[in-house]
Order: sequence, then C-alpha cells, then structure tokens
Amino acid sequence: MKRLNPPQQQAVNQTEGALLILAGAGSGKTQVITTRIVHLLRDKRISADNILAVTFTNKAAREMKERVSAMAGRLADGIVISTFHSLGVRILRRDIRGLGFKPNFSIYSSSDQAGVLRQAMRERDIDPKQCDPDLILWKISGLKNHLIGPADFKPARDDKLELAAAAVYPRYQELLKGFNAIDFDDIIMLSVRLLQSNAAILGHWQERFRYIMVDEYQDTNASQYLLISLLAKRHGNICVVGDDDQSIYGWRGAEVRNILNFEQDYPGCRVIKLEQNYRSTSSILDAANSVIRNNPVRTGKALWTAGGRGRGIELIVAADEGEEATRVVDSMMLEQFRDKLAWSGFAVLYRSNAQSRAFEEKLRLERIPYVVVGGQQFYERKEVKDAVAYLRVIDNPGDEASLLRIINFPRRGIGDTTLVRLNQWSLEHNVPLFDTLGRAAEIADIPESSKKTVGAFHRMMTEVIAGFGRTGMGAQVNALFNRLRIEDELYRTLNDASQARKRIENIEQVVNSLAIFEAQTPRATLSAFLERISLMDEEKSEDDKEHGKNSVTLMSLHSSKGLEFNHVYLVGMEEEMLPHKRSMEEDPTCAEERRLCYVGITRARQRLTISRCLTRRKYGAVEERKPSRFLAEIPEHLLVDASNNGGGEDKQGDTVDLAAAFFARMLGE
Repeated sequence: MKRLNPPQQQAVNQTEGALLILAGAGSGKTQVITTRIVHLLRDKRISADNILAVTFTNKAAREMKERVSAMAGRLADGIVISTFHSLGVRILRRDIRGLGFKPNFSIYSSSDQAGVLRQAMRERDIDPKQCDPDLILWKISGLKNHLIGPADFKPARDDKLELAAAAVYPRYQELLKGFNAIDFDDIIMLSVRLLQSNAAILGHWQERFRYIMVDEYQDTNASQYLLISLLAKRHGNICVVGDDDQSIYGWRGAEVRNILNFEQDYPGCRVIKLEQNYRSTSSILDAANSVIRNNPVRTGKALWTAGGRGRGIELIVAADEGEEATRVVDSMMLEQFRDKLAWSGFAVLYRSNAQSRAFEEKLRLERIPYVVVGGQQFYERKEVKDAVAYLRVIDNPGDEASLLRIINFPRRGIGDTTLVRLNQWSLEHNVPLFDTLGRAAEIADIPESSKKTVGAFHRMMTEVIAGFGRTGMGAQVNALFNRLRIEDELYRTLNDASQARKRIENIEQVVNSLAIFEAQTPRATLSAFLERISLMDEEKSEDDKEHGKNSVTLMSLHSSKGLEFNHVYLVGMEEEMLPHKRSMEEDPTCAEERRLCYVGITRARQRLTISRCLTRRKYGAVEERKPSRFLAEIPEHLLVDASNNGGGEDKQGDTVDLAAAFFARMLGE
C-alpha cells in the first residue's frame, strides 16, 4: 500500500459496491488489482472462494494469480482468477445438466466443428461448393457471440450466406448436443442461458462470487458483459478496470459502450481515475493526450508523469517505404552503438502486417536480429508463399514443388486424384511435370473436365513464361495476379473479410518488393530477386539460433497492447494507413483508429520516433501519400527533425561521428 499513489490507494480501499477504475496506459493497474485482491483476503477477511477476477488471456490470469499468491500465501488458495471462457467452463461443468448435456461434455476444436457442420449441410442438402462451410461457421460464431440462438436468428431474404446459416444452425446445434459436445463460442452463450433459465443455479454462483473484478473491461463483448452483469446483480460488489481510450478490438466484437455506460448500469458507483503514468516521458504523454482528446465520446482524463520531459518526438519524412526502413534501421544502429543498448529495447509498430516486409529486409541486410510478433515472417506467410511460387515457376518451370503449390491456387477444381495420376504419368514416362500438364489429354483415368482445366492452366502459364520480360517485372506480375483473380479467391475462401484484405495487402507487398528490387538493382532479373529471398530465409534461421531473444520487435499496433519498449518507431503515419482506409469508410470519426494511434504512442518509455512516406508503391505503381490526421494533432513543439538525432540534445556533427565509429567497428569485425 505504501508503494501506491493516493488514487491507487483509494481504488484498493473501495471494496464495497460498484467501482469503475479508469486506468490510463502505464498507470500501474495490474498492481492495483492484485493489491486490492490481497486487501480483501488479508484485511477484509473475505474468503478466497468468494472472490472472482476475470481477464482476457491465460497469460494475464496466470501472472495475476502468481502475484496474489506471492503476497497472500495460503489465503489465496481456492481463488478464481481466470479468463472469461475458463469461467464459463467452470459454470458449465457443474450445472450443464440443466441444458440437457452431461458434465463430461467435449469442447470441439475447429476441425471437429467443420466435420459436424458438413454433416449438417449434407442433411440439409446444402452444397459446400455453392456455400463455403467456413463462412457458415464464421456466421454462426458471430450469432453466438451476440447470444442469438437458432430459433432467434432471422436471416435476410436476399443473403445467400444467412439463408444457409439459418438452415444449418439448428441441426448443427442438435448434432453437437447428440455428441455431448459444445464449440468454443457455446461456452459463454450456454453459461448465460443457464444462469438466465435457472434461478437456483444463478443464486449459487451469485453467492459464490460476492466480490467480482474484471480487467480490460473496455474489451468485453455483448455476451461477456451479460455474464458478468448476472453474476454481480445480487451483491453489487463489482470492480471493473479499463481504459476506453485503449478500446481497439471493435472488429472482433468488443463494445466500448460497456465501459462508457458503466455509471448508468450501476447508479451511485464510484469512479477513480489513474492518470499518473510510470512508463513514459512527459513529451510522449503530451503527444498521446493531444491525439486522444480529439475523440468526441470518451471519459475525460489526461496522463501525466513525475519524470522528466525527455527527448522530443522524432519525425522521419521518407521518400518511400524503402527509405523509411533504411532511416529507421540506421537510427537503431546508431543508438544501439552509442548507448550500448540491447536490440530488445527497440520496436517497430505498424497498422498492417504487410508493412513489415521493408523492415524485415533491411534488418536482415544489416544482420540485426528481429522477431515478428502477432504474425509470421513476411516470406513465410501462406499467401506470400503462394504468390512467390508463381514467380518461381515463371523463372523455372521445372520447380515442381512450386508448381504443385499453384496448380490449384486459386482453386480450379483439380482434385488430389488428378494430381496423383499426373505425377505417376510424369514418372512413368520421364516427362517433366510442367510438360505433363500440357499432355493431360493423353492420360487415362483423369476426368475430361479435369483434363480441360489442367490444359487451360498449362496454356496460361506457358503464355506468361514466354512473354515475361526483364523490365517492368512488377507490372507483369501484377497483371498476372489480376488475371488469376486472387483477390476474389481470398474473399471467397476466407471466413473473415478483414483477414482476406490483410492477405491481399501481403500479396501486394510481393509485387511492390519486386518492383523496388528492379528499380534499385542494375540488370535486375527475376532469378536474382528469388535468390535474394532464399538467402534471406537461410540467414533468418541462423540468426535466430545465435541471437535468441535479444531481437528488435516488429508487430502490429493491435498486438502491441499491454507491452512497452524503450524506443518505439511508429511507422506509416499516413492517411489510409493510420487511420486505415477501411476504417475511414466505416467510421468517418476514426475514433477506434485514433485509440489505436494512442496505444502505439504510449508503448514508448524513453523515445518515440514517428515516420511517414511521401510515396508508396501499390501493386508496383507509385502513389503519393498524405500525412495522417493524427500527426497533425500532435503539437509542433513536441516534434523534432530526426536528422538532428534527438531533439537538439546531440549536434549533427555528433551524429556523423557516431556513424563513422559504427561503420569502423563493423569493418573491424
């Protein structure tokens, strides 16, 4: 308690009734939650059985429980600190008989779900070729998260997907119940249904959990909100902790209004604001406050720190994404050499995972260890591998592994049986597989429709290979991908439009990377580009073994929430990137995108660098870029030119000397 500031102490001591703790970024909320739990156990003599704390990840729940146990010892035995879904399973294991299930029910994985759904589709005469099973599962999942059961769902008459989901959903649930199984989305929905339908069961859990705490309340969805409301209704001792300014998961169902309306839901509740920040300098916090205050609907609070002003916020204005990556990495190298820092103190944050490509290439070129968090290495992503496989076949039709990868991407209806027969014929007649495709009409045991499809694919690729020139390679590949209608394929096959757009952006980056390579490399060839990719992949595996965890972090802004780094590079601060174009179309106020920017800024401890480009490539073509509106919301006096290396504290000459020393050291090594 002595280590807590006055508002934190008030939050710990306020144990009765409803309490809303508005905890700004870096304000020590986890310490407040754990200390509050220990205060209930040790000072208020509340039994551990009567305390419930809920958060969103198993890691957060585990760390919280470890802290409480370290402080309270045996008094914490039996306390429930869990995720929402773990709480739901606990309720269902005890009382699911009330819904006609046995307590030993199974929780089906996604592959198990797919099998059950396909059976339901067969029974309802729905052709999976006409309506994608994955899309139907995605639709059912969304309905469950909004507590809409099969009987309550009213599909739109002109929506093919909704009509299929409405036909399959009831049978899907019947089959699950027949197998004594539930899926992941059932956990919260069935828990709520159980509590609503049985007063005795609800009473049991209300008496069990007399004191309830919810972390990250701004991220709760409709079903989670209702579950907590039901449990807290009898005693009213509910404490929620969160920050509406960090609500960034609306795309997956989180409803910021849950925290904004808390005072209406619990009249007379107490509100305590944690505004003292223990992470960042005042320059960084002033920038964050200046941006977020432009959101029209929010709770009023402003972060401050007792620490110093720190360095100014550096601004990099680069000609294009290649120069942006170069200047960011050069900045890292100079700072790491000057201050003898670990690489793990640096992070590059971006709005879209596709932006990682330029930074990955530059870091690999400089042999700086890095790790991509919240996504795969760029050239290891499936859609990127698919796109690169086309380039490999164009460069070398004898690359049979790449050929097999693309022969049915996008889907052409070439089945596994046909592929097996083509391979067999190729081996039996000692004919390369690519040439075998052109002779498919000669091969027995292949359906006529497949022969036509295989022949058409071979003719298309033969034409592309013959016409592929050594100039304008990016434009040629872009034309091929448009011809293949890859965008349509991704929208059709993925169960989430936002995921499809991300994958499309990654494929776009392959085209951009080739175009940039051609522009920067004398006598560039497709072979040289592909060789470069292969060598980069080999270097990665060796670097990972050597450097371990001491790596620069590359991650999306969504993945960065809850983390902090000494020096953050917030890159791509441009309109249609941050804020993202799609979000601008859906919400002209860009409220959630502004919160995302706020989260990115407040990840920085000591230094923050923001970068933007004057131009970027889109499908190989150069486009002019406009600075982000969020950049204009940061006062000019907080920004400094990055070429001055840190807000005037180091002179330009010092920067040159450091650069010379750095490269002298590298040459010496």
